[in-house]
Amino acid sequence: IIFHPRMLPQIVILDPELTVGLPRTLTAATGMDALSHNLEALCSPLFHPMAEGIGMEGARLVRQFLPRAVADGGDIHARTQMLVASSMGATAFQRGLGAMHALAHPLGAIYDAHHGTLNAILMPYVLRANADAIVPVAERLSRYLELPSKGLDGVVDWVLELRRDIGIPPTLADIGIGAERVAEIGVMAVADPSASTNPIPFTGDQYAKILDCAVNGIL
Repeated sequence: IIFHPRMLPQIVILDPELTVGLPRTLTAATGMDALSHNLEALCSPLFHPMAEGIGMEGARLVRQFLPRAVADGGDIHARTQMLVASSMGATAFQRGLGAMHALAHPLGAIYDAHHGTLNAILMPYVLRANADAIVPVAERLSRYLELPSKGLDGVVDWVLELRRDIGIPPTLADIGIGAERVAEIGVMAVADPSASTNPIPFTGDQYAKILDCAVNGIL
């Protein structure tokens, strides 16, 4: 993965017409990928208040419009707002990503699994693993999103409900990924660039434990 300022686009064209024919499964998975960008940017320990504001609003757009886009692929307004949420996530993660992506990158390379689906499955497990470091931001996010329950529990409950509503599998085992290589992938996750901005500097063993939880559905 290569990042460089000269690789950033000067113009971004968000054309919802191009996404109308996207299948429900890809709409759901790519929408959750957008959410993962916004959430991990919010959880990053780096100081970037503008990225934090963008990430909050990007998450709100996902909450409001991803279920609509999945339910009706022809809903142009929902498609437009999800493109905005996606663009906002890519802007916000200039603040950094985290353990979701640190694990999703090697998992995708080894198992040829969809990146957005991997992030969606990993999301609640990583949020729980990061709990000690993200209580304040989870509280702010839950209030900004006007969730029924506040704090980290409210955010995790929302993520779980959203995944159920749009058909995201709850565990890695559901997409054919077992626990055989968790130790190896844990080591790879530590070396991934995204790991450097996770709010907690996990060890390989800790990444392996998160992965094992995601395989077996242990929250």
